Amino acid sequence: MTESPDVANARESSAPADASDKPLSGVTVLDLTRLLPGPLAGLRLAEMGTHVIKIEDKGAGDYAREMMLGEGETPPGAFWRLLNHGKTVERLDLKSDADRAVFLDHVARADVLLEGFRPGVMARLGFDYETLARVNPALVMGSISGYGQQGPMSQAAGHDINYIGYAGVLDQLGDAGDAPIVPNFQIGDLYGGGQAAVQSVLAALVAAQRTGRGRWLDISMTHEVFRSNIVPAVALHRQGKVSRAGMDLLNGGVPCYQVYRTLDARYMAVGALELKFWETLCDVIGRPDWKARHWTLGQVVGGEDALALQTELAAMFASASQADWTARFANVDCCVTPVLRLEEAMAHPLFAPLREALMP
Repeated sequence: MTESPDVANARESSAPADASDKPLSGVTVLDLTRLLPGPLAGLRLAEMGTHVIKIEDKGAGDYAREMMLGEGETPPGAFWRLLNHGKTVERLDLKSDADRAVFLDHVARADVLLEGFRPGVMARLGFDYETLARVNPALVMGSISGYGQQGPMSQAAGHDINYIGYAGVLDQLGDAGDAPIVPNFQIGDLYGGGQAAVQSVLAALVAAQRTGRGRWLDISMTHEVFRSNIVPAVALHRQGKVSRAGMDLLNGGVPCYQVYRTLDARYMAVGALELKFWETLCDVIGRPDWKARHWTLGQVVGGEDALALQTELAAMFASASQADWTARFANVDCCVTPVLRLEEAMAHPLFAPLREALMP
């Protein structure tokens, strides 16, 4: 059953080579998921030492195999490989009696099952949680969906942009004109789906080991992102509505927390929220007279002085290259750093121990 060309066990992660040293050694995960959220959750669990058996159908399998292929590249492409290294891959037809028996044998021995089908599909296959729990009472089953297993939108289709749009997150990712941007970092998929699933599974595993009883986890990407929309919620409670782009503390309303364009059309990230960092920044750029112009000293967030100082600071950063500013702030404690492109981050010493995580 094992599909050897796709088994990425030959490629080790940056974690210790001996799986027994990892915290989840001995735990088995069945990963029935596709695309990004569920496979990422399975990957993170594999990195912690679990044995992940990725089960794909005998047809197209995980759609990620064919996505974002390079010119002339044969599947599976980098997208699939990045998300599934360290897993054992099996092809099963869950409508075939023989393969259903194989699957149930896996269930009997597993600790966790991850699935990301449309709500109701597992039940129609005859593999609802109640049925699987009779085979393995300690099984933890995580069901990742866009809008939850129940409710008015449980059957609605969606993607990351839809989930964060409903949750009030996309509205807050605004450009200078207050128009939402399309982020190339999938917040709903990666956090609401992948990371939230890992968090829930770990808690459920502890309970299962303590009580011998597993549980069914309903992981809605939209709901997970919604309940983590903390900072805009503070504005909502403070003033009855969320702040627009450039009008709040963390979305561009203060000069000490902003992104500035450099002479060479690159950017620097300024995160001098605390007064001590702002004062140091002012010393570095030779403007000690700006030290008192800080939100902790009464500067109105999003106010006239804050916006005027942003303009002055923008002109200063525009006078030198990103490399120049990076060098000037390299050994200074004030949270001013370059905005790197991924190819630059891959080469940065900071990520040397982790670089392999993004190498398919």
